[in-house]
Amino acid sequence: MVNRSSIVVAHRLPTIQGADLIAVIKNGVIAEKGKHDELMSRKDGLYASLVTLHN
Repeated sequence: MVNRSSIVVAHRLPTIQGADLIAVIKNGVIAEKGKHDELMSRKDGLYASLVTLHN
C-alpha cells in the first residue's frame, strides 16, 4: 500500500514477514524492531526465537 500505514497484529508470523517494519512487543515495551531479515540475523533475538519455534 502506497502512502498508507497499517498496524497488523499477528500470531501467525508468516503473515508479517514481508512488512516494511516489524515491532516485537514484550511486556508492553518494544523489545525489537526491524525488517524480517534484520531480526532473523540476531541469533539471540526474540523474533528469531519465535520464528524458529513456529517452524
